[in-house]
Amino acid sequence: MTSINFFHRHRTQKITVAVALACMAMVPAQAQNSAVGLKQVVVSGSRNEQPRDDLPMSVDVLTTRDLEDRQIGDIKDLIKDLPNVSVKHAPARFTVTGASNPTGRDGNSGFNIRGLGGNRVLMLVDGTRAPRSYVNGNNAFGRDALSLDLIKRVELVRGPSSVLYGSDGLAGLVNFITFEPLDFLNTTGAEPKSLGGRIAGNWSGDDDGFSAAATVAGRVSDGVQWLLTGTSRKAGALSNLGVNDEPNINRTRPNPQTNRGESLLGKLVLRPTATQKHVVTIEHVGKSADTELLSSRAAVLPAPTTTATKALVAGEIDFGSLRRDRLSWDARYVLDGAWADQVQTLVSLQNSDALENGRTFRNDAGVRVRDTSYNEHIWQASVQASKSLVVQDGWSQRLSYGIDLASTQVTSWFGGADPAPLAPYVPKKYFPDARDSSVGLYAQSELTQDRWSITPGLRFERVAVDVISQDGYAPPATTPGVSISAVNTAPKLGALFRVTPQWSAYGNYASGFRAPNAAQLNGFIDPSPGVNARLLPNPDLKPETSKNIELGLRGRVQGLSLDIAAFTGDFQQLIVDKKFLGGSNTVSNPNVFQTINVDNATIWGFEVKGNMDWGVWGDAKLSTPFAFGQTRGRDNGSGLPLNSIDPAMATLGVNYDATGWSLRVDLRHRAAKDAGDVDPTAGVRAGSTQFTNVPATTTLDITGQWRIRKDLRLTAGVVNATNVKYWLWSDVQGLTTANAVTQADAYTQPGRHINLSLVMDF
Repeated sequence: MTSINFFHRHRTQKITVAVALACMAMVPAQAQNSAVGLKQVVVSGSRNEQPRDDLPMSVDVLTTRDLEDRQIGDIKDLIKDLPNVSVKHAPARFTVTGASNPTGRDGNSGFNIRGLGGNRVLMLVDGTRAPRSYVNGNNAFGRDALSLDLIKRVELVRGPSSVLYGSDGLAGLVNFITFEPLDFLNTTGAEPKSLGGRIAGNWSGDDDGFSAAATVAGRVSDGVQWLLTGTSRKAGALSNLGVNDEPNINRTRPNPQTNRGESLLGKLVLRPTATQKHVVTIEHVGKSADTELLSSRAAVLPAPTTTATKALVAGEIDFGSLRRDRLSWDARYVLDGAWADQVQTLVSLQNSDALENGRTFRNDAGVRVRDTSYNEHIWQASVQASKSLVVQDGWSQRLSYGIDLASTQVTSWFGGADPAPLAPYVPKKYFPDARDSSVGLYAQSELTQDRWSITPGLRFERVAVDVISQDGYAPPATTPGVSISAVNTAPKLGALFRVTPQWSAYGNYASGFRAPNAAQLNGFIDPSPGVNARLLPNPDLKPETSKNIELGLRGRVQGLSLDIAAFTGDFQQLIVDKKFLGGSNTVSNPNVFQTINVDNATIWGFEVKGNMDWGVWGDAKLSTPFAFGQTRGRDNGSGLPLNSIDPAMATLGVNYDATGWSLRVDLRHRAAKDAGDVDPTAGVRAGSTQFTNVPATTTLDITGQWRIRKDLRLTAGVVNATNVKYWLWSDVQGLTTANAVTQADAYTQPGRHINLSLVMDF
């Protein structure tokens, strides 16, 4: 497929500077963007705009103001106040060659929702699927090909989303919605502007990072608007509370690292008539990291007199990059026809490219080289129609139905070189080039009355993985890769009852579905010198499925906003990547791994979220946001806990918001993760046990904002103000008890640090 890489880093940085200079020329004060005052409407729960409180499911929404006021810079910050949701960000302690260790190579590796994560959580950007993650041996490519400077709203759906969105929505959905021109041109109480925008700068003390973003939007006429945003960021490694600065495997301080990022968003919005809207979007996100892997060096380097001492690591460096480019056309039509009132179409092309270039300097002065890549090239199209009808006896109906088409070409490459006297390295592919495709037909009916809303839905989907080339794969693989296809029917049924105008209760049954991908089906590794391991393909993999029930209660009364949800789910044929099947790690009896379906699992839990508005105290409004959630999980075959479950978390905040300033204090308590909550042998190398000594912890953040003018805001935050030393369970999964003896402090979270941000609208 032809690549659509529109922008290179140096071009993006120049555009960012140009946009910023243009913005500086238009500094005269204008009213602040008023998007925060709009009624909260979401699109992810039903694929239509709908008030969040009318949905029979749990949906979290973070608005533009949330992202700014809470100084949210990446997806890990995004979920810090959401119980039963986490994002893994382990320290960069991977190795380029030698024993497989990808720890921290994938950055922010993705979301975990209610105990399941990775590719089981569907991520969308304006309706386009984000790239999947991929891990193989020492190589790991995450899902953080995003820039939150381009995002105006994030909607997170808890629980299966397969009925409306298809495969990969097994655990939930995170939908990132980018800015449009009118977000900067329309303001409350003022005439619409012909030119507007925003300049923002941020400094984060946890990684000594600085970012800058500039947006300019314009109105040519009522029917034509445009927007251009450029961003740039540079940072170091995420800090921790480790104190060992040795340049070897005993090190607990972060490895030296330089992270860079740039992004660009361009939009053209056309309204040729009152019944049409067309949005053409170009998006580029690029990230890179240069790392000196001091932590992979041998602690002692004796004279290189034997094969073993020659192979010891004297030094390692790595360069990794991630790039995503998207071109999409989103069109909406008002028809008022017999078969549809509205029709929405989406056509999208997207390329994502991940590269890793590593060098290992051996004790004998030899250099081992590993250059790897993982690429996804996707085209996606969808058509959705909706029709509103009056049924009878006060009931009305909105019928939504449509078709989704997607095709993703997936390729990878593992190249490199080994020094003499080692055998020449043979470049290869660990799975053959493949095309993942899907066709989904879905329908959902929303029946509403004064007190009732009933929402049945059904999706029929065919998915396929087709091998398109065996070149570079077979041989060395002993058998060629295989193609598969599968069909799935996913039903759902939701009901919401308005007990009073202030209280409502809901129930929701939803099924989930996720098909295996090309790497899971055909991944193959044969033993090689120094690596006594074999990975077997599994052409008999079955799709993962789930059945989930959620019951909830909502209250909106006397300043109190309250959401309570309890959930349970049965998951069948869960896929475990590279499960250890046997072996003694010797040349004659290598360890054998295979990706397989495992016994069924059950996950259950609850969440309580809300906000208490106490009214005006003094000259400011006082409110208290709060949340508490807990999830439990069990492998029904072994009876052991699921290690993917995060500990319970509770948050309590106090927000004092005056006209010209605000002050917020956030307390977060995380329960302990002890041996009774863990399967000690899951997710670690054969013969090892999982580190479990993760104590309970409570942290305190303090954030203040000074609204210097309507158009100018300075925000400062003290994070982990009490300088608590703590770990997050999501980051230490896979850390063994043996390694934790000397390395546990390397996985601690940052200590006390300050964040600063300045935002100017015009």
